[in-house]
Amino acid sequence: MAPGAPDFDVAVVGAGPAGLTAGIYAVRSGLSTVVFESMAAGGQAATTDRIDNYPGFPDGIGGFDLGEAMRLQAERQGCAFRNVEVRAVESVPGSPVWTLRTAEGAVAALAVIAAGGAKPSRLGIPGEDRFWGRGVSCCATCDGAFFRGKRVVVVGGGDTAVQEAAFLTRFASHITLVHRRSRLRATAASQRRLAAEGRGKVEYLLETRPIEILGGDKVTGLRVERSGSGERIEVPCDGVFVFVGFTPASAWLPTAVSRDERGYVLTDEHMATGAPGIFACGDVRRKALRQVVTACAEGAVAAHSAQEHIDKLRGTSYE
Repeated sequence: MAPGAPDFDVAVVGAGPAGLTAGIYAVRSGLSTVVFESMAAGGQAATTDRIDNYPGFPDGIGGFDLGEAMRLQAERQGCAFRNVEVRAVESVPGSPVWTLRTAEGAVAALAVIAAGGAKPSRLGIPGEDRFWGRGVSCCATCDGAFFRGKRVVVVGGGDTAVQEAAFLTRFASHITLVHRRSRLRATAASQRRLAAEGRGKVEYLLETRPIEILGGDKVTGLRVERSGSGERIEVPCDGVFVFVGFTPASAWLPTAVSRDERGYVLTDEHMATGAPGIFACGDVRRKALRQVVTACAEGAVAAHSAQEHIDKLRGTSYE
């Protein structure tokens, strides 16, 4: 290995379940580890009202509570934390070291684990940017209480949309769920929860797409279009919650890291990318199932692979 000690053995970018698990496993392997996160720890899980399918919690657990417990565990195990965004990562010529660029300076590491997850996608329709944060949201847990006794629209048909709609039944007087397909994509369990908690409150507009968010000083409605007939309808509402997928946080990675057409990182079963020493885990990588439990498993694998990579650099083998 080229001379010059890096700042850390492992740099984890992202403090969701995948990144925090990777941090825990890395530091327990004797590797100095730093976790970067520009937002609150917990990732998308932290914005989820209740998680019912993570093992070990028979009564479920709040997403924020689970994320905070993971962060505390990583911190107590010895992970360092930096509350700053990583803007780029660059190789050091003639060296196995990677340099991570941030607004607060550069940090060097022998291995990088990308675990920044994915950010909620937007609709890209008129009125969305204007009212974002002022009646348009992508987080029911964050903003649901502002709509107590009011009418809201939820756009989307997957698990996130249906679960967030179920949470909104605690506050909203009426919920219109708009989905472009003829049936919801959410699991049966999520749909049963919404049916039970939203009895008498939820209306479904299927095969319908939103085309404009309406309002003056505040949101007053959503204009939608029927897929088959082209008929346009104005749905009165006080707020619009958007849950139409995610955009992976992978733009900061070097070109040597392959991504699919949507930007999701391509890895092998060891979470290794096309760039030696860079690994990816959690929702930032292309995968079939995006759940907390799979993110944690991938974080553990990524940390183990990072350890093996560093051991080879240092000429150490335990096999």
